[in-house]
Amino acid sequence: MTIKTKEALRELYGWPKGRAKTKVLEKLEKHSKNFILHSPFFVMSTYDENGRTDASPRGGKPGFVKILNDQTLLLPDAKGNNRVDSLINIVETGNIGCLFFIPGIDETLRINGTAKITTDPKYIDLFLTEPNPPKSIIEISITEMFLHCAKALMRSELWKATHRQERPGFPTMGVMLNEQLNTEVPLETQEEMIKRYKKDL
Repeated sequence: MTIKTKEALRELYGWPKGRAKTKVLEKLEKHSKNFILHSPFFVMSTYDENGRTDASPRGGKPGFVKILNDQTLLLPDAKGNNRVDSLINIVETGNIGCLFFIPGIDETLRINGTAKITTDPKYIDLFLTEPNPPKSIIEISITEMFLHCAKALMRSELWKATHRQERPGFPTMGVMLNEQLNTEVPLETQEEMIKRYKKDL
């Protein structure tokens, strides 16, 4: 049976109780700020004017997302492949969701809000010490924020050393793309790819 209504979902799952119901905040406080300052990675979700969704990984040294104030984050748009899918979505709809991770910590931090793309020099200047300064900044205005419980990462044992996949046993990006696209682009080794990527980090 396919569930098609909110009422049917509530009949199946019931309602949140206690802190699960009340933990949503409208702005950052000391613990959420501390989480962001220690996070080297998050997943950014956006959608376009036709409702097509996208999730994009974003990473840097811990603290690469700057906290402008209790309701505003600044994300440098690091050099990539110029698809700019997320940026197009933000221009079209202006909505965003973020899930922050800290290696070794099973809890995550969820932030939802609105976003815009800016090239304001006062924001760009905050990231000029980066090896490849960003062309633009994603300015995130927070509408809701809350800590997400540890269950998903505990189930997956995400940080467990025995779950780590050693690269020699996994196909390279070039191999996967050639097979997916039925192309014969000359392959580079994993080491060559890493060396090339490091120039753009």
